[in-house]
Amino acid sequence: MERTRLASLLNERHPLVKLARQLDWRSFDEHFGTYYSEGTGRPATSTRLMVSLHYLKYTHDLSDEAVLRGWVENPYWQYLSGMEFFEYEPPIDPSSMSRWRSRVGEAGGEELLRQTIEAGLRMGVIKPSELRRVNVDTTVQEKHIRFPTDPRLYDRMRERLVMAARRKGVALRQSYARVGKRLLARQSRYAHAKQWRRARRCTRKLRTILGRVIRDIERKLPDPGEEMGDLLALARRLHVQERRDKGKLYSVHAPEVECISKGKAHRRYEFGCKVALAVSSKGGWVLAAQALEGNPYDGHTLQSTMDRIVATSGVEPEHAYVDMGYRGHDYEGECQIHVGRRRRGSIAKSLWRWMKRRAAIEPSIGHLKEHRRMERCRLKGTEGDKVNAVLSAAGMNFSKLLTLLGALWSFLLERFVALFASRSPRETIAATAG
Repeated sequence: MERTRLASLLNERHPLVKLARQLDWRSFDEHFGTYYSEGTGRPATSTRLMVSLHYLKYTHDLSDEAVLRGWVENPYWQYLSGMEFFEYEPPIDPSSMSRWRSRVGEAGGEELLRQTIEAGLRMGVIKPSELRRVNVDTTVQEKHIRFPTDPRLYDRMRERLVMAARRKGVALRQSYARVGKRLLARQSRYAHAKQWRRARRCTRKLRTILGRVIRDIERKLPDPGEEMGDLLALARRLHVQERRDKGKLYSVHAPEVECISKGKAHRRYEFGCKVALAVSSKGGWVLAAQALEGNPYDGHTLQSTMDRIVATSGVEPEHAYVDMGYRGHDYEGECQIHVGRRRRGSIAKSLWRWMKRRAAIEPSIGHLKEHRRMERCRLKGTEGDKVNAVLSAAGMNFSKLLTLLGALWSFLLERFVALFASRSPRETIAATAG
């Protein structure tokens, strides 16, 4: 069967075609080549393919499986990936994208973000003056977990311990599978009926059962090993924690989750990690995105955020605008930090105009969460949080580049139509030929 060349299918003026020719793919090969060895074995997947798939994934808010299905159907996506002929089958398995993200880590995501900024500067859609003033803020990247409740956590931890003990060949005295399931259902019904005393009784019983399973495993497995030992440590931590304790466990499969309160009326608590963002005051280009472990004070994240801006864009901003949560910040540099105030007071009019634009970072955060996969992080562990945050920022910039390239072509097309609308066909042909 004769294969179809992509050149015969594509519109040369399409934004994806233009952007594919502007990105520095050789730089990607040089950067990511250090993650692979030159020994024997199966050849590595094309770096351009993996980079383009992740740009498309975070630009269109797709899963690994969905982006590969779309790749088969879309010739422009295949051209972005460096294909010469139209392909009818997915080039890789979706699991290859997960392994590639684990290999390149947060540093690889920052390289994707840096290349979007450099491409914008080369094409002229990002002006160097836009990088001199930045807005900095923090938000919460929620983890893909259920809302934590004590009875469900107790029962889930018991299930994990029982399954791990079976893999180790340990015969437990009792698994409490049917008892735990029945107690969890009863607790939910009692809580729904607002019979709190009965609901608390079921919760205490589930906690007692968890303690029995922990002690049974400890008696029969004196040397549990690393994996089982870590699980037992989490189980003990969950079993002894109280309501007002700090550093509580909120998820069995994601123990790194923190409870963060940002003062929102509609959502008092969010369960995930804090993300520090830096966006250009004019243009809305994301210059830095950093997921932070724990729940640090906003002001203590400013120094690392400014360092990320310099590493990504190569330019240290002259002015940074932050809210009142950054009072007492830890930044020590030449950039002027302007902390927001509730009232204007004696601030100059020109400075007040830029300080009011600090609020422009809020819609950028909304777009990152709603359309760029920062609302719910589905990647594993703290490293997954960091990779997801920076790739969301790269997808945001990539989408803006495509939008501006498409708008530029539409503007030129409208000017062309308006210029030749009043001319006769013969005059139009002569003018275009000239």
